[in-house]
Amino acid sequence: MGCIRCGPPSNLDSSVNTLLNVKLSETENGKLVSILDLPGNILIIPQATLGGKVKGRGMQYHSNSGKEEGLELYSQFVSLCEKELAANSKCAEAGVVVEHGTYGNKQVLKLDTNGPYTHLIEF
Repeated sequence: MGCIRCGPPSNLDSSVNTLLNVKLSETENGKLVSILDLPGNILIIPQATLGGKVKGRGMQYHSNSGKEEGLELYSQFVSLCEKELAANSKCAEAGVVVEHGTYGNKQVLKLDTNGPYTHLIEF
C-alpha cells in the first residue's frame, strides 16, 4: 500500500470495500471470488515507492503523503480491514486475519506465489 496525497481519509471506507469485494482469487473450479467469498487472510505491506514518478533518469516521490499523514492513513486502512473482516460472519468463523507490515520500516518479503499475480488498485 502506498499513501499518495489525493483525497480525504473518508475515501478509505470505499478503498477497503473495493479491496474486500473485488473478485481476484480463483477457486479450484475456475470461478473468480473475493476475499470475503473465500474467505481469505489479508497481507498489507506499506510501500512508499508505489507513489514514485520517473523524472529524467531518477525517481521522485513528491506526491507521497508526509510520514505522519501516511502513518495515519495506513493505520486507519488496516483497522478498517480488520473491522470489516470481523463483522463478516464467514470470515469470523474461519478465523481470517489481517497481517500487516510496520509503516516506515524496511519491508523484506519472501514468498511463493501461484504465478505472476500482482495488482495495482488506485483509489
